[in-house]
Amino acid sequence: MSNEFTFAIKSICFDEDYRPSDNTRITTNFANLARGTSRQENLRNTLRMIDNRFNALAHWDNPKGDRYTVNLEIISVEMSIDGASSGNALPLIEILKTSIVDRKTNERIEGIVGNNFSSYVRDYDFSVLLLEHTKNQVGFSTPENFGDLHGKLFKAFVNSSTYKEHFSKPPVICLSVSSSKTYLRTENQHPVLGVEYVQDEYSLTDEYFKKMGMKVRYFMPPNSAAPLAFYFSGDLLGDYTNLELISTISTMDTFQKIYRPEIYNANSAAGRSYQPSLKHQDYSLTRIVYDREERSQLAIEQGRFVEEHFIKPYQAILEQWSANYPL
Repeated sequence: MSNEFTFAIKSICFDEDYRPSDNTRITTNFANLARGTSRQENLRNTLRMIDNRFNALAHWDNPKGDRYTVNLEIISVEMSIDGASSGNALPLIEILKTSIVDRKTNERIEGIVGNNFSSYVRDYDFSVLLLEHTKNQVGFSTPENFGDLHGKLFKAFVNSSTYKEHFSKPPVICLSVSSSKTYLRTENQHPVLGVEYVQDEYSLTDEYFKKMGMKVRYFMPPNSAAPLAFYFSGDLLGDYTNLELISTISTMDTFQKIYRPEIYNANSAAGRSYQPSLKHQDYSLTRIVYDREERSQLAIEQGRFVEEHFIKPYQAILEQWSANYPL
């Protein structure tokens, strides 16, 4: 194969002093929180919510509910194409890495990498390609080979030596459940992940992640209002410790309460049969300022940016690489 892709990783702490770098994806949820007049209060309140949630779930040997604190790093992944002009590293994805500080033992415990998932190519796929494909359509379908390139790029990154040098376990990504599907509660219950839900049909996001080599299970953790979708490649229950899983739940449950309060900060919890809705009215707002409308507009802008600076200029190289990369 004439062109090989290489990956580089940069990381920045997500704390109350975090300021998004100029080249970060501004549709990234945590970047949205770190802008405007309320930025520091937003960040401080978000981090406090995460710690409180973590300690509520990790309640054993934790009588005062303050034993643990969660540290977050934003991991930015850039990709270079050998054979393309040098110095042209392309921003690919951003994920979050958690680590846990045990204040009782002064131990720092590695958490999970993944959690939040932001991707330039996914912005292009959903906000440009899919939008144009469905514009004049009766019924719904996806473009041919939808998500194939993105899935292969993600798998190439996770299988790369760069990933393995930085992270000891495969990623787990935790997202909102789909408002177009119905989820049914099962009898299966995990002490940390909570009650498992299943649905009769995968969502478009589920299918998209399948092309990234990831399966999905849905769990509603204790004292949550709705199930979360967990995307993983190995054994979600067997490969990760309870503290690792709690680091993901506490982080992403907090973010979802801010971004989708109609679902995750609802005043009543999901029942046996559950269809999420962003039109639900019985919910509480957090004290954290977030502009959902702005974010959806920015996704389209950034999708166009990807088309112009990545998809079109490197189309031949990408098609040749994708054709040779195993599914």
